[in-house]
Amino acid sequence: MESIYLVFSALIMEFIDSSLGMMYGTILSPMLLALNYPLSDVIPSILLSQGIGGVVASLRHQKLKNADFRSGKTDRKIAALFIWFGIFACLFGVHFSVSLPKKFLNAYIGLLIISIGLFILSGKTVMLTNRRIYLLGFVSAFNKALSGGGFGPLVAGGQLIFRNRSEKGAIAATDFAEVPICFLSFFLWVILKGAPSVGLCFPLCIGAAIGGYFGPGFLSKVKDMKKFKMLLATVAITEGVSLLYKVLF
Repeated sequence: MESIYLVFSALIMEFIDSSLGMMYGTILSPMLLALNYPLSDVIPSILLSQGIGGVVASLRHQKLKNADFRSGKTDRKIAALFIWFGIFACLFGVHFSVSLPKKFLNAYIGLLIISIGLFILSGKTVMLTNRRIYLLGFVSAFNKALSGGGFGPLVAGGQLIFRNRSEKGAIAATDFAEVPICFLSFFLWVILKGAPSVGLCFPLCIGAAIGGYFGPGFLSKVKDMKKFKMLLATVAITEGVSLLYKVLF
């Protein structure tokens, strides 16, 4: 029964994540910790399962034309910048996750996510530059390796403040970029802490793969992307407030 619950939870979270670009690790990580799963099992299990879900979701995004990851295309170029610079951040994130207090991590990530959400709601935009993508990729990947969450809201939300960036492309590129960063962070965790429990990891991987298949289909059917962009901002702010609430109360 417990395994079914884990599969269903990962399925729902990855469905939302692959259609909104966020929520898998940010929500699932504290939920599993609240159920008394050890941190050393939770974070690597989330990293591996989301990596698998991201592979499935990326293939579906490409097939449904939410994004174009062919060589030379904008979505692939942006995702590649997030990947290459984010890889360096993984090394720092896993290292600091061993020593930093959990409350500090949640407060830090929560404030960043709220800031991005408010910026999107303000309607302001900035020019898309490689330097800004590098910075966003570093901070987001650092968060992912640090706590298992915080990547999607910053990468998906952060892209939406860039001028002329496609909303669907931003979400799909987030899934695409998350794959190698999740896998690298997982292997670093295993090296430092050992392999996670199969009883937790395997059901999450199954659920994430299923959710990653269906989420992009929902995104492909969205017509009013302006309203959808506002929804993304609202979800990001809600996630950030939720993290801060847990810190304070």
